[in-house]
Amino acid sequence: MMRFLSTKVGRLRLIGFLEGISLLVLTGIAVPMKYASNDPSLVKLMGPIHGFFFVIFVINALSVGIEYKWKFSEITWKVLLACIIPFGTFYIDYRILRQME
Repeated sequence: MMRFLSTKVGRLRLIGFLEGISLLVLTGIAVPMKYASNDPSLVKLMGPIHGFFFVIFVINALSVGIEYKWKFSEITWKVLLACIIPFGTFYIDYRILRQME
């Protein structure tokens, strides 16, 4: 765990993981529960949590991109696109971020 917190790329990987998990919980558990049992309480809880991780991921991705001098046309756009595609943060972690540490 300390390995992730010691570098900016490590923190971005951790935030990406949390963002991906929160999206999966929101879309895979909370939304079906909302419509199956007419109980939106879990969506009301998970929505802001996922939104927080989404915003923090975008800010950190841009920060890491600037510090590591990523070319926008090669890396940065892929990392930013990953956070809006389900499972995208896991994929980008596997294909790009893990290799940068």
